[in-house]
Amino acid sequence: MRGVKMMSGNVGNDSGWRRNRWRIVGWCTAVILLLLPLIAMQFTDEVDWNVADFIVFGAMLLVAGGAFEMATRLSSNQAYRAASGVALAAAFILIWVNLAVGIIGNEENPANLMCFGVLAIAFVGVVIARFQPNGMARAMVATAIAQALVAVIALFTGLGYTFVITGGFVAMWLTSAWLFRKSRLEATSQT
Repeated sequence: MRGVKMMSGNVGNDSGWRRNRWRIVGWCTAVILLLLPLIAMQFTDEVDWNVADFIVFGAMLLVAGGAFEMATRLSSNQAYRAASGVALAAAFILIWVNLAVGIIGNEENPANLMCFGVLAIAFVGVVIARFQPNGMARAMVATAIAQALVAVIALFTGLGYTFVITGGFVAMWLTSAWLFRKSRLEATSQT
């Protein structure tokens, strides 16, 4: 009887199916992204990944996907989910670019460790905020400031820095902050 009751509760409500469908699309996209370098290696010598590269990239995809899964379970608010997605995308791209080619100079430049400091600020901010939208918004603003500060430090120490890339990351962190704030305002207006 319990199984019948559960099935009848889902009739006419396909939100569970949509959620599962988007989860499947998301994880399939991650698998495709992981396979793209392998496919590219068959056609060009420009892509030369070793086993460690695939392991690191796979771990990055797994962590990002798992974190987004957690964010979608924390809140059904679309703005909160979008904010989480933007923040995770920014973190993922920052790590990927930094490991692949480096943001300050090349990937072997120790100054690139400052970019991981930016991510540490985001992580600590999220932990302090305990995933609450208002605190998450502040954490993302702090992360945007840290990202801009890395660019200023790199510029004044003669390390060189791409301000277009920095601007893109700062915009992503601030967009996430705005969406977290929006999710808090939406939740407040519904109560």
